[in-house]
Amino acid sequence: MSDKDYSSADVENSLKPQETVPQPNNISSESLGKIYTTGDNGEYMYIGRQKFLKADLYEAFGGTLQPGLAPPSTHKFANPAPLGLSAFALTTFVLSMFNARAQGINTPNVVVGCAIFYGGLVQLIAGIWEIALENTFGGTALSSYGGFWLSYGAINIPWFGIIDAYEGKEGQLANALGFYLLGWTIFTFGLTVCTMKSTVMFFSLFFLLGITFLLLCIGEFSGKVGVTRAGGVIGVIVAFIAWYNAYAGVSNRQNSYLIIRPMQLPSTERTIF
Repeated sequence: MSDKDYSSADVENSLKPQETVPQPNNISSESLGKIYTTGDNGEYMYIGRQKFLKADLYEAFGGTLQPGLAPPSTHKFANPAPLGLSAFALTTFVLSMFNARAQGINTPNVVVGCAIFYGGLVQLIAGIWEIALENTFGGTALSSYGGFWLSYGAINIPWFGIIDAYEGKEGQLANALGFYLLGWTIFTFGLTVCTMKSTVMFFSLFFLLGITFLLLCIGEFSGKVGVTRAGGVIGVIVAFIAWYNAYAGVSNRQNSYLIIRPMQLPSTERTIF
């Protein structure tokens, strides 16, 4: 070591990281804690001091149930969204086929097994898993719809005595189910509003699901089979969209030749937001 004297300021500066985050000319130092884009065509995005390829973040919408641009979770867990979406899709498909009166079936009790074990229990577990991965939207959506299927199964299981309580009061039963579905309609449209900056298929999933609940709700209140059948037809479409989003979270270049290309909804976001 040389005999040159070092001041305390020199020592402090030598301990600071030499590499700094590149900063666009129009970005102030206060913006480093925010989100902004860089690159010739805005292809890179900084979230705080972490750099991501914007295309990778957009691909996350359907496959991870993230309604907005978000970096990967710091927890090293597998992605539970495809499991929850698949459970939701299959159970919705079965019930919607019954609601559409496919093959003349008008008794939906076969769906109870799916509603309890797959659409209910498995989806609830996936929702709790999403919460562990710091995905509030995914955890809220999957856990809530898991609860929906569990409650729907309970309504159709005689042991709970729910339907038996309305024996001889069919009109009250229909109205009660209408209010039940109305509540889920309101909840679903609330989630839909949170997907308006995501992708086409991600938004379509929740928007059409809200329409499905609304039609089934009107069908119960009005007693019109045609309205319920319309809800069943749209429900089948919702099931396939849910499977599509689940596939987006499972497929990658290592396991499939068919990769999902997300279609971003129009946005008015500025570079900094």
